Amino acid sequence: MIPSQRHLFDLPEDVAYLNCAYMAPLMHSVVEAGIRGARRKARPWEITAPDFFSDGAHARGLFARIVNARAEDVAIVPAASYGMAVAARNLPLGAGQTVLVLADQFPSNLYPWRAAAARAGAEVVTVDASDEDLTAAVLAAIDERTAIAALPHCRWTDGALLDLEAIGECLRAVGAALALDLTQSAGALPIDVARVRPAFAASACYKWLMGPYTLGFLYVHPDYHGGEPLEYGWSPRAGSEDFARLVDYRDEYESGARRYDMGEPANFHLMPMAIAGLEQVLDWGVENVASTLSARTAAIAERARTIGLGSLPAALRAGHFLGLQFTGKAPRGLPETLARENVYVSVRGSSVRVTPHLYNTDADVDRLFAGLERVLGARG
Repeated sequence: MIPSQRHLFDLPEDVAYLNCAYMAPLMHSVVEAGIRGARRKARPWEITAPDFFSDGAHARGLFARIVNARAEDVAIVPAASYGMAVAARNLPLGAGQTVLVLADQFPSNLYPWRAAAARAGAEVVTVDASDEDLTAAVLAAIDERTAIAALPHCRWTDGALLDLEAIGECLRAVGAALALDLTQSAGALPIDVARVRPAFAASACYKWLMGPYTLGFLYVHPDYHGGEPLEYGWSPRAGSEDFARLVDYRDEYESGARRYDMGEPANFHLMPMAIAGLEQVLDWGVENVASTLSARTAAIAERARTIGLGSLPAALRAGHFLGLQFTGKAPRGLPETLARENVYVSVRGSSVRVTPHLYNTDADVDRLFAGLERVLGARG
């Protein structure tokens, strides 16, 4: 169990921020890394050719450790939507085949597949979100027509958990591929891509990886290292480190997943921030983060039951994620009402999404329940 890490963040004592699934607050170390990066960019004569590649190489290796991959399997992307677009371009999909998605899935892992299905004459099949056991529902939907399952590790509205190892095994048995958006889980929920074996798995940095906005990573299974990128930049090409010879145009790419990099992956101010966030997550240990947050959300769920709010059973949700359910719909304007008391949560779908992190304290939870009880009292 990790003790409170609030001292690492710029969080006033009277702010109960239980909304990491919306956006993680930046640690002091991450902010300082960004400032150093901006100051470095202000003096471009001090930036040399190797500097365009060194931070990216470091970051690839750090993210690879988060998901148990190799650094050469990681591409640098601006967003999970970019990673899913890469996957949609490169995964085979034919007429009459299907792509499985969850109902109420985050749009970035839906729109690329709608477009791909329309081009191919395929069909997007939606797995009913009303099933508490999402794994069983997904497994039941896989059949001989399934070409791709495009899924999260946990549902973004309420944390409903998917057993990706079981799903991956079932997909491989019918010759189908798995594409994952890990934005709501990487860094707080352990995953081993060597066991799950997705074709592609993307994650933005700005949530559970504790990093900046507009930067992320894409794991690419070695079977797809030779695919078609979205962009045709210079830096992924073989020999790109030699700036004097960039006009000796090369069709060959560097080995591994680098061909899928976004343009300008060096990103001299954001990349140091991503590195600082990843290093802290690894220092804590993803397993330790998961255990600590699981204990926190379990206590919140138990206390919520005493005031009439339900949630998914612990065995069916990710430990870092809690979706509280009112009888009927959540009160209109609930996040805004709580925010006036410096308590921050989200409403997603029918769930009041409570997503703490290591910066939260018992006092934050007390503030949350004081606000919820006032809302329930006013409603009653």
